[in-house]
Amino acid sequence: GLSQYSSDPRTEWDLSAHSTREQLLEAVRNLRYKGGNTFTGLALTHVLEQNLKPDAGARLEAEKLVILLTDGKSQDDANLAAQTLKNLGIEIFAIGVKNADEAELRQVASEPLELTVYNVLDFPLLSSLVGKLTRVLCTRIKERSHKETADTPVSTGPQLSPTDLKISAVTSKSMHLAWSPPLRPPKKYRVVYYPSKGGTPKEVVLEGAVSSLQLSNLTSHTEYLVSVIPVYDSAAGDGLRGVTSTLPLSSPRSLRVSELSHNSLRLSWEAAQGATHYLVLCSAAPDGAED
Repeated sequence: GLSQYSSDPRTEWDLSAHSTREQLLEAVRNLRYKGGNTFTGLALTHVLEQNLKPDAGARLEAEKLVILLTDGKSQDDANLAAQTLKNLGIEIFAIGVKNADEAELRQVASEPLELTVYNVLDFPLLSSLVGKLTRVLCTRIKERSHKETADTPVSTGPQLSPTDLKISAVTSKSMHLAWSPPLRPPKKYRVVYYPSKGGTPKEVVLEGAVSSLQLSNLTSHTEYLVSVIPVYDSAAGDGLRGVTSTLPLSSPRSLRVSELSHNSLRLSWEAAQGATHYLVLCSAAPDGAED
């Protein structure tokens, strides 16, 4: 599977999209470069919520690996998102090109870093990594596949997934979230929210017994994407997703002009709820109009 990102991540194809090597190579040849910003944290969250799901082709029994390829320093918190993936048993390999921040790559990648972090000076040099990286990946998959663990990955379904996300009490800077918990309570919930047009994602972690949250300090008149993800000991369950827009800030109303003289006038209006200051702009009428 492959996702490409800038300020907004985009799934190019899911894990189940191509079943042969030839199909996959053809898809790579047809891939169009997506320019823009470098929101790596948002991209990693996208991979967890969209790409590593059964309906995107992820098999519960298979090892989960993410290879991050980046040519710049992240403009959001990549470490927080990466830690969430690693806590769920997903292994991250980080490959930097040109202006990538090596310290950030080492933060994001899984241990041991000598096997999971790579950095080259330019794109053509990536070809020198292919052989080694292929051997390392295949070896790691075999090692992890044969390792016996007491916990088995959780499966998705009504027992493990919350339902009925309700977004209410929406104002210009806040909203309230509530949902029905799954039959089997999770260990924790991850609530991720961010503006749909590419803002920095924010995350709140709640105990599994909690099923509501008040989001505050939001931007007015902005569409937000919200995800509520249940986290179990060995995996994440299916998340709930919602979208809603905060209200615009209230405006002053009923502007009136009175007490006109040759060099002054009085303005009055109905107050805007919550306003702390007003900016009053005054300019002469356009040429040709009466002053």
